[in-house]
Amino acid sequence: MQSSPKSVTLAALADHLGATLHGDPAARITQVAGIETATPGALAFVANPKYASLAHTTKATAVLVEPDFPEIPAATLRLKNPYLAFARAIELFYQPPTYAPGIDPTAAIAPTAQIGANAHIGAYAVIGEHVTIGDNAIILPHVVLYPHAGIGDNFFAHAHAIVREHCQLGDNVTLQNGAIVGADGFGFARQSDGSWYKILQSGPAILEDNVEVQANACIDRASIGETRVHAGAKIDNLVQVGHGSTVGEDTLLCAQVGLAGSTIIGKNVILAGQVGVAGHCTIGDGAIATAQSGIPNDVAPGKVVSGYPAIDNRQWLRSVALFNRLPELLRDIKSKLK
Repeated sequence: MQSSPKSVTLAALADHLGATLHGDPAARITQVAGIETATPGALAFVANPKYASLAHTTKATAVLVEPDFPEIPAATLRLKNPYLAFARAIELFYQPPTYAPGIDPTAAIAPTAQIGANAHIGAYAVIGEHVTIGDNAIILPHVVLYPHAGIGDNFFAHAHAIVREHCQLGDNVTLQNGAIVGADGFGFARQSDGSWYKILQSGPAILEDNVEVQANACIDRASIGETRVHAGAKIDNLVQVGHGSTVGEDTLLCAQVGLAGSTIIGKNVILAGQVGVAGHCTIGDGAIATAQSGIPNDVAPGKVVSGYPAIDNRQWLRSVALFNRLPELLRDIKSKLK
């Protein structure tokens, strides 16, 4: 990854991260890197047991590990959450672009729009009638905010993000490139001749504080009522949140998750990549669905489910193991029938 000329001693880094250092306190770190590709001067981490063996051969100067991790040739910084510490360390060595307050002359801003202090508005951004935006907004090129959208402080919209009419966003909301908040929900009523009549999608999408929606994800508006994403939820690339759905606080929807209309997702839920949830289902607080699970029914709080139709993860693992043995079992059955 890109690094800066900044150099930090292991002693200072351990103090900054709240870690216990095993190694030379004067050794210097100049970058962060993955455990496989790290070179001298780099800081790496091990949070997944799958990569623990690589810690013994890495060329990194230091490795972030849990307190009871075995001793390795490299220095170690020991603390309970190495992954979180690594995230904080990245901030020491990489400086993302900064955006000074100002409005590009090509931006189209309606005279009734209200924009807070210190806004940066990039080229060809469009801000519609009666839009309200809080302080410290960063709105990059080609962002479009439809009429009557309401947005809080510290809004960060990357290029080509869109917020549709009447949608409401809280403070500290981030929209990555191509994210769309408030596109029409998929609602059509069949007519007597077999054609489809479009149902007007009148209800807004609402994103509470500290929500991030990543690239090309869609949070659809509702036909009536609202679609709501509660505070702290994180929505990955290519996720579809169907009309009238609710996503609970601090929930993670990973890449290509699809929620059909009127789905209710609780707090601290994790839906891994390509999980699909049927409409009108409720997923309880703290539930986890592993990758590519299909959920046609409600899931109880705290449950871990897998497969399609999604069942208890342990039962699914046993079923998969049995499935792999079916040819062998079939041969055994045939031999006994002879």
